[in-house]
Amino acid sequence: MAIKIGVAQCNFVVGDLAGNARRIVDAAHAAHAQGVQVLLTPELAICGYAAEDLFLRPAFVDACDDAVQSVAAQTAALKGLHIVVGQPLPAPGVPGPSAGRSVGRTPCLNAASVLCEGRITHRYAKRELPNYQVFDERRYFVPGDRPCVFEVTHAGRTHRMGLLICEDAWHARPAAETADAGADVLCVINASPFHIGKGDERERAMRERVLQTGRSLVYAHLVGGQDEIVFEGRSFALDARGALAARAPSFAEDLLVVELDDGPGCRKVRGSIAPEPSTESDLWHALVLGTRDYVRKNGFPGAIIGLSGGIDSALVLAIAVDALGPDAVRAVMMPSPYTADISWLDAREMAARLGVRYDEIAIGPIFERFLAALDPLFEGRPADTAEENLQARIRGTLLMGLSNKFGHIVLTTGNKSEMATGYCTLYGDMAGGFAVIKDVTKTWVWRLARWRNANDPFGRGRDPIPERIITRPPSAELRPDQKDQDTLPPYDVLDAIVERYMENDRSPAEIVAEGYPAAAVEQVVRLIRVNEYKRRQAPVGIRVTHRSFGKDWRYPNTNRWRG
Repeated sequence: MAIKIGVAQCNFVVGDLAGNARRIVDAAHAAHAQGVQVLLTPELAICGYAAEDLFLRPAFVDACDDAVQSVAAQTAALKGLHIVVGQPLPAPGVPGPSAGRSVGRTPCLNAASVLCEGRITHRYAKRELPNYQVFDERRYFVPGDRPCVFEVTHAGRTHRMGLLICEDAWHARPAAETADAGADVLCVINASPFHIGKGDERERAMRERVLQTGRSLVYAHLVGGQDEIVFEGRSFALDARGALAARAPSFAEDLLVVELDDGPGCRKVRGSIAPEPSTESDLWHALVLGTRDYVRKNGFPGAIIGLSGGIDSALVLAIAVDALGPDAVRAVMMPSPYTADISWLDAREMAARLGVRYDEIAIGPIFERFLAALDPLFEGRPADTAEENLQARIRGTLLMGLSNKFGHIVLTTGNKSEMATGYCTLYGDMAGGFAVIKDVTKTWVWRLARWRNANDPFGRGRDPIPERIITRPPSAELRPDQKDQDTLPPYDVLDAIVERYMENDRSPAEIVAEGYPAAAVEQVVRLIRVNEYKRRQAPVGIRVTHRSFGKDWRYPNTNRWRG
């Protein structure tokens, strides 16, 4: 008789131990009702991933274990159900709370407990600790040193489940040793942040483990946004030949149930398979989910956006409405003396299409007062970016004033191309609480705008962005007839250089050798280097590439190395 493994693909909240426990208990009851014998929850499910320096607080780790014990007690009546719950645990030899612990770094294990009928039957500690990209697990955890296989008896047959945690399954040794310890199935619990193409990478890597061990594999993955990272779900199962047998939907909570037939390695695997989304769909849903969870999990009643009539703010507005609904989004147009009439018209049109509250605050009079106040100090110097940036800073101040008064978070509208080159104003358009498209290059901004106009993923309607906003040459409109390309290379060239230099660590010489203009490469690389101080002051934003300006990018502000 087939055994059923369930995956609780849930959206947990970091630090909400009681709420996370409730989600696990609810999933356990739902799984048990469907005849599931093993329920997998994602990596560190009880506390959320990643809790960062909370792991250094012994009281937090103890509270996590208390929450797991609560889950065990609340699921004791679910006969025959084994629940795998990810949690931190004190490392061996660390004194318990009654013995007292020293203040400072307390080593932990990134672990998982197996619960059955009210008892904890097994515990496993992650063996491979990632310390690259956004991962910093060696700061908090020490590795485990042994495999974990637990037995599940169903309909007179005993199945042996081998437990792995995320990075363990990206390495050959833990999977091999788990198979050698007698596992029939590899159960992998994960919190693997999204970036473009990551879903395919995971399935390919897990297929290697299956072909290496001859064991089928069930991959349980987290869904939801946590600060700058997003988890897309997309849990899956592979049969013992490496063929895809089941897949949960992306960017949505789900209970995926997989059936595995009797026999060595549980070779036959069955389940529903969600369709493969397009790259644009994945990226859009990542931005929407990241925005929704950041706003809602942090308790903001809604969001405010400075709507300029340009493509970046238009895209952010469309994302915000898909994420939060029009009633929770407010758009503010703040025209200056250099704002084109079509910018007003297009901003009004887009706000009307999406049904958001729309206000206009003319900043001309405020700008004049600022200039008058500074005129004696600026005397004898020509107008330059100082005057231009005053306009952006006035807008930033007005938006933050509205945020303070009404409690809504300001969503900034700068893209990755601007973050790279410093084409943004400190305390101006960088002022805000969350940078929605911080990791989206300008070329992708246009691509996403066209995709969203052609698709309606959340029932808000098609064509939310007026066509003229997409086709107009981009401009900050801080001086007469200003265009971005007056001072920057064409965006297709700029973005290609940023991708090669910043994301993939290619040298300037290598980029030039690919055919990109030497002058453009030199300019972009110099701008990336000298604008580090700006990026350090930018709000957190959603990571959607394999290297973003944030935890992935840690260059010193003070730096004379030129390469």
